[in-house]
Amino acid sequence: MSDVKMDDIISLAKRRGFVYPGSEIYGGMAGMYDYGPLGVELLNNIKAAWWKEHVYDRDDFYGLDSAIFKDPRVWDASGHTTGFSDPLAECKKCNTRIRVDKELEKIGVHADEKMSESELNELFAANRSKIPCPRCGAKEFSLVRAFNLLVKTNMGDFSGAITDQPVYLPGEACQGIYLNFKNVVDTTPAKIPFGIAQIGKAFRNEISPRNFLFRTREFEQADTQYFVRPHENQAAYEEIKQNRWNWYVKMGIREGNLRLKQHDNLVFYASDAWDIEYDYPSYGFDELEGIHDRTDYDLTQHSKFSGTDLSYADPITGDKYIPWVLETSVGMGRMFLAFLSDAYRVEELHGEKRVVLKLKPDLAPVKVAVSPLLKNKPELVAKAREVYTMLKKQVGKVMWDDNGNIGKRYRRQDEIGTPYCVTIDFDTLEGATEDTVTVRYRDTAKQERVSISGLSDTLNDI
Repeated sequence: MSDVKMDDIISLAKRRGFVYPGSEIYGGMAGMYDYGPLGVELLNNIKAAWWKEHVYDRDDFYGLDSAIFKDPRVWDASGHTTGFSDPLAECKKCNTRIRVDKELEKIGVHADEKMSESELNELFAANRSKIPCPRCGAKEFSLVRAFNLLVKTNMGDFSGAITDQPVYLPGEACQGIYLNFKNVVDTTPAKIPFGIAQIGKAFRNEISPRNFLFRTREFEQADTQYFVRPHENQAAYEEIKQNRWNWYVKMGIREGNLRLKQHDNLVFYASDAWDIEYDYPSYGFDELEGIHDRTDYDLTQHSKFSGTDLSYADPITGDKYIPWVLETSVGMGRMFLAFLSDAYRVEELHGEKRVVLKLKPDLAPVKVAVSPLLKNKPELVAKAREVYTMLKKQVGKVMWDDNGNIGKRYRRQDEIGTPYCVTIDFDTLEGATEDTVTVRYRDTAKQERVSISGLSDTLNDI
């Protein structure tokens, strides 16, 4: 991705209404972003494609949308109240906090947030002279300590103080799936092996939000949990890894910008963990999606802490056991950023430079733009409005565009990823080509005449 810079992506996102800085009129908030009119369309299309892949196209998956607020004991059971943390050190000169594992990685020293405080302190001490404070440049830091990422809330406490047992915003969305495992088994035809899919909100008290949408304090996660018999995990795990890789390629991500990386340091409950990494502009390869073999940890913990037996009783064999869980988890912001970055191209067309988003048509925020050749000709405008109204009912999101000359319209639609532009001209109204329109294709810039009656079929079939 060396030919595309993250600044190019950020500029396009703001300029064309994909992503805005959160609370921008008040100066903005670190790690917060709002999706604009085009951004929310792209995001919803990505969600729909992911949901179709996991729920609609499969017979062994069930959808879920669990509540954001959960009993505080959920986070005790999951280990988040004690083990969900980032390694932090503070500059003794200006009190700026740094994420120690990431600073070590920048100077080529392998570190991992799963390392113990003592391990990280040892590494940090050996390399402290190479790590300046990002704000003041000093190299004097406190010892590394764990910084818990859960966000507390005083929901229901009108005293204004956080109680000894605070309610937390979810640090990850997947816990709702474990809490509802028994409900899904009891109310659906689900039989092991089967999966549950969810897209849900998560919140993290990040030390240093960074890299645009890559690491934020509020985000959505698309999670699947696939439940299998104990020790019958390996074949399914390999299939899941391949399926997730194949989906990204199918949806338009170039394979050269993806790679699989196995975790060197596993959390204590996992038997294996891999990331699908994407080559983000300016930043390089980093985690896009995690694929984890979580064994029976989650259901066992929630059985223990809740007092509810979450064992599965096999209806055929009568065997009773706690299923093992194979997880996929991806932040929608990271996925959005990967699709936007991978689609961003700078090309030369007819001797001029153009920026074009080569998104798959199913993902594009606008499916087709409709234009009268001239906006000051009532007969062209009236006919274009007819075509516009017809397509809105038949092909999805349609944009009316009569601003500027036709060349400028094409460039604008290229830049937002619109796959097709339909132009109503004087040939549409008379002569041998009456009731035909010009269809212009984004990727090739080629144009052809298509009958109005067959237009929606042409666009839906391509």
